[in-house]
Amino acid sequence: MEFEQIKELIQLIDSSSLAFFEFGDGNEHIKMDKSLNRDSNDNNERKEIIQENERIVTAPVMNSLNNSEEIVKEAKHEVKQEAEDDDALSIITSPMVGTFYAKASPESDPFVSEGDVIQRGKVICIIEAMKLMNEIESEFTGTVVKCLVKNGDMVEYGQPLFKIREE
Repeated sequence: MEFEQIKELIQLIDSSSLAFFEFGDGNEHIKMDKSLNRDSNDNNERKEIIQENERIVTAPVMNSLNNSEEIVKEAKHEVKQEAEDDDALSIITSPMVGTFYAKASPESDPFVSEGDVIQRGKVICIIEAMKLMNEIESEFTGTVVKCLVKNGDMVEYGQPLFKIREE
């Protein structure tokens, strides 16, 4: 292959959309790879697009930041209100380590449910420890606000089990 033919081939490949070209004929071998050059051009184009998009997005982002500050303030107020409500609640804790059961058997109803009014001394759950079933009685008279443990969960000594609003 003559020098002029190689030069024409290079110009032809350069102006085409081919990223890689390889040609072999006997003793001659030509390989052209434009992917590295193309990647740097693509990166420049991407940078320009990103800069344009940054200008477009800036205004809505500022508005959403102002809105998010209001949402955070409202959430803090709600958390503070819940904390004040929690201060008025009594907590029944686990007297031992074991497995929490809300029901006497899988087919029966739970001992207590959220919203139930209970009396001091009423059985509210069972904790199984070392193959013994221990009935846990309420320390308070009031309304069950929340059960903090799921049936079958492992509980630790002192772990909160129920929130009770005393009457």
